[in-house]
Amino acid sequence: VTLTFGYMEQPNIPRALAICRKQGWKFDIMTTSFFLSRRSLKASPNSGMPVWQDKLFIGLARTAADATEYFQIPTGRVVEIGTQVAI
Repeated sequence: VTLTFGYMEQPNIPRALAICRKQGWKFDIMTTSFFLSRRSLKASPNSGMPVWQDKLFIGLARTAADATEYFQIPTGRVVEIGTQVAI
């Protein structure tokens, strides 16, 4: 399933999937798994940027909205796959 949301729209995955169900798709939202990625940013000594810029970027990235909350996905149905990224 590919869902497209516009810039001013608030993504709501369960509501969008409910529309799919009305179109004849058969599934149970509470047995559906959602796969999300998570990045852990680490400052690299040879990144080419000053250390303070690395730390500022990492700090700002940590304040970003959580994807589970942003897309309004049931928290018990999420599988997160993470990776460490050196910047």
